[in-house]
Amino acid sequence: MPAGTVELAGALLGCVLVRDCPDGRTAGRIVETEAYVLDDPASHAYRGLSKRNASMFLPPFHAYVYKIYGTSFCVNVTSETQGAGAAVLIRALEPLEGLSCMEARRGTTRVRDLARGPGRLCQALAIDLALDGADLLTGSQLWLAARPASALRAGKSKRIGITKAAHRLLRFYEKGNPFVSGPKGLSP
Repeated sequence: MPAGTVELAGALLGCVLVRDCPDGRTAGRIVETEAYVLDDPASHAYRGLSKRNASMFLPPFHAYVYKIYGTSFCVNVTSETQGAGAAVLIRALEPLEGLSCMEARRGTTRVRDLARGPGRLCQALAIDLALDGADLLTGSQLWLAARPASALRAGKSKRIGITKAAHRLLRFYEKGNPFVSGPKGLSP
């Protein structure tokens, strides 16, 4: 297990996020993450524990799910000891399983757009607040599967869509993967 949030953000690349629902299984390979570290002014945990961010303070490998802009959900993986408040945002997946399910949920057949970006990813995998706090190692509805042994080329850049501490190189992505989100200039 990685030693902290930044290490986990890089280590999650290539792992598979799996979601089982009554309408079928969907899964995708993680190709982009962002670290939200301790004492990070861009983190939801920066001002302390609240009802909204309580899951962010769970032990490592729990889901922290929240609603953004009142319309979309985002899923994070908790990363520090219980009570510490840090997590890794899963920004994009390369779809692997359940494409027809993802297409129906997203209303598109364009595979590249099924899970490219945190809101699209959650919609494609039917991730919502009901999964907030889920154990991602032992869960039956949402979990992380080990990454295949294949090597990948990882890059890092500043985070996307934030204003506080945006300059920090805490975004990790698989170089050359077409499912990575954000401006091409941030993912060379």
